[in-house]
Amino acid sequence: MNILNYIKTSFSELKDEMTWISKEEAQKSTVVVAVFTIIFAIAVFLVDQGFQKTLEGFFNIIK
Repeated sequence: MNILNYIKTSFSELKDEMTWISKEEAQKSTVVVAVFTIIFAIAVFLVDQGFQKTLEGFFNIIK
């Protein structure tokens, strides 16, 4: 099987044999992923700030 035949077969399978979600469903999923990404980023930021304050306090005690 040569590469050109492989590419043609792949595109044919994607076009004719795959079941794709609707545009509306894709948009809703994208919004959900974006919201959870923002929430996760905020949570990581807060944990990082907590560790930073804890280590600063620890090193100030050691001084």
